[in-house]
Amino acid sequence: MTNRITLIASTTMGVESVVRDECVALGFENVKAFNGRVEFEGTLRDIAKANIHLRCADRVFIKMGEFKALTFDELFNNVKRLPWGDIIEENGEFPVSWVSSVKSKLFSKSDIQKITKKAIVEKMKEKYGKSYFYEDGAKFAIKIQAHNDIFLVMIDTSGEPLHKRGYRQLSSKAPITETLAAALIMLTPWKKDRIFVDPFCGS
Repeated sequence: MTNRITLIASTTMGVESVVRDECVALGFENVKAFNGRVEFEGTLRDIAKANIHLRCADRVFIKMGEFKALTFDELFNNVKRLPWGDIIEENGEFPVSWVSSVKSKLFSKSDIQKITKKAIVEKMKEKYGKSYFYEDGAKFAIKIQAHNDIFLVMIDTSGEPLHKRGYRQLSSKAPITETLAAALIMLTPWKKDRIFVDPFCGS
């Protein structure tokens, strides 16, 4: 595959600008903010960098493609064109684990899952020259978002949500996630050399 890939940092709505600034500060290129996500270019090494160092993002995805589809044939053909074999290993597990469809002609989530899975399998057959995949290796969870007939296809690289990173093995229920809390702090004038007091800590 090429050295450069497009990555997506999903965000809580309203804090896209904070995550965008984080991506710029980390040296990622072609950073662009959209509703609920920030896209940027990087390398395979940057996948780990983003998952470790982005404080306000929810997850990090590899962007496989974005296209318009009005029929299941169009969905199948567009998904099959994507370079799945460049990312997914021969024995990799590749479930279509999450689908959303808003204001789109293709709205059946189960059918979108089935067609997408079939298209990926057909592409993998061409890549690896085999007719069956055991999927007993690393997991490559696939997420699909459809909005106004535009499909965004991604592979999750984070596994657990990023707010679960950190030193605490056990935690009690909190009103907001750590990633959102970090974003709220970064939206204030606070600097590292100043004392920070949270009067609601533990409430």
